[in-house]
Amino acid sequence: MTNRLLYCAALALSLLAAGCGYGLVGRTSNLPEDVRSIFVETLRNESTRAQIDQILTQAITNEFVTRQRFQVVSDRASSDAVLEGVVKSFRVRPVSFGAEGRAREYEITITAQMEFKRNNSDGDILWANPAYLFRESYELELEAVSFLDTEDEAMVEVAESFAETMVIDLLEGF
Repeated sequence: MTNRLLYCAALALSLLAAGCGYGLVGRTSNLPEDVRSIFVETLRNESTRAQIDQILTQAITNEFVTRQRFQVVSDRASSDAVLEGVVKSFRVRPVSFGAEGRAREYEITITAQMEFKRNNSDGDILWANPAYLFRESYELELEAVSFLDTEDEAMVEVAESFAETMVIDLLEGF
């Protein structure tokens, strides 16, 4: 009788846990089902870093394409929703130094104003973050000939991470 009671309790607990609403990160979406096509507007750049708007826009577009739930369209008029944004700031700062006093690790911080809205006359906002903050560190290769060359490479990698986390936040409503 005790074993049967324990079995029933375990079964009830597992059924409760199965229906609690948890899902794998990046696999769920809080967006309406009728949003199938997305237009990604080229981000505006108000930062001091040239080309960051283009690099981030490309990374965000690629992230939506890899999700395969949405069709990314090149014509705003044929989209169900539009992602718009402004890169407010782009900062690079050293965070660790080697024995010779040269920086070995840098942190890139990007602040952006992002808005995802329906492409209709009302422009209903589906998700927005007026101060989306993203930080990521990268190590500087000591053999690097030029800091700017390394920064450009790191910027592309950081843009991919920015896009991945931003799209997850957008889809899951964080």
